[in-house]
Amino acid sequence: QVQLVESGGGLVQPGGSLRLSCTASGGIFSINALGWYRQAPGKQRELVAAITGRTPTYTDSVKGRFTISRDDAKNTVYLQMNSLKPEDTAVYYCNADIMVRTGARYNYWGRGTQVTVSA
Repeated sequence: QVQLVESGGGLVQPGGSLRLSCTASGGIFSINALGWYRQAPGKQRELVAAITGRTPTYTDSVKGRFTISRDDAKNTVYLQMNSLKPEDTAVYYCNADIMVRTGARYNYWGRGTQVTVSA
């Protein structure tokens, strides 16, 4: 049973930094794409950043401030968030496109980690 577990959220002042981590475990053969989404209260979930192979993509509002990276040896994806703004406040979710050992391919979500940017 594949699980995604996020960590690294918390409370930070505007202009501060946080690094989120998401580790996948359980019956994994390979991981294709990985992504970070966020959902603020009253808003739809949105894609923040994704990485396929070594190619990252970002939503415009985080370009130049956030960096997504992956460590395939650890089945882990990271989101380095710098120059945080109050509007970055949201629950951040990890998403992964994973091939399991049976050869089947599924999309998985983590449970989310809260990021709050406030003075």
